[in-house]
Amino acid sequence: MEINQYEQLVPDVFLFVDRKCFEGWGIGRSTIDFHDLTFVVGGRAVYSINGVNYTVEAGDMLYAPAGSIREAHTFRDAPMHSFAFNFFWLGGGNDIRLPFKTVTRNWRTKEILDDIREFSHIWMSKQPLYRMKARAVFQQIIYRLLIIAHHQQAPYVDPRIHKATAYIMDHYAEEITIGELALPAGLNPEYMGKLFKQNTGVALKEYINRVRVNNAEMLLSAGGFNVSEVAAHCGYRDAAYFSNVFKQIKGYPPSALLK
Repeated sequence: MEINQYEQLVPDVFLFVDRKCFEGWGIGRSTIDFHDLTFVVGGRAVYSINGVNYTVEAGDMLYAPAGSIREAHTFRDAPMHSFAFNFFWLGGGNDIRLPFKTVTRNWRTKEILDDIREFSHIWMSKQPLYRMKARAVFQQIIYRLLIIAHHQQAPYVDPRIHKATAYIMDHYAEEITIGELALPAGLNPEYMGKLFKQNTGVALKEYINRVRVNNAEMLLSAGGFNVSEVAAHCGYRDAAYFSNVFKQIKGYPPSALLK
């Protein structure tokens, strides 16, 4: 899955329902021109999407993209409780489908549940600019789901590595050693290095270089600094070495961004 193709998508929720179904609840058969993302937290229901029946229950997520023929009814002995989001893509491209199955099992993470709860509070309060704030929270939900789909599982980052990466973000312009990251975590440097790569997918040195180069790219794009100044600002004493690292990561030299 090429996850970056979804980078520009901005969802606009026009209907949100904390749906606590009564025993006779149902949705009539119709073709929808919006996207339906429904999170089931209790009970059961049957959804028919494009003529295929799906039984959903607590822990399931249903996704019906625009253009789907949708129909649904709940079970009399176990009425469904769900949170349903109906939305369009802002700026067009409503035919773009998210890379989710019609039914995804075990979608729930604490973060997504917290986001849904926050969205619900924002939507119900309807304070000034509530739709803007709600849109941001729902986009966060989609972001989390895309990351899970991309990794095929909820990505877990060891809290010790999370603290280490946060430290790097705050101190990237300084000299950072594996030893000073390992000490507060109570680990020896060798194990810290293995744990870091296991959680981030890259070695510590490469991670630090990426953070530095990404910040250098922002500074150069904004203008007002030359390459040597940006190199020093981002923790490189040697501008030539900085240029080589930058080109290796970005594919072009830092001088290409000078204004």
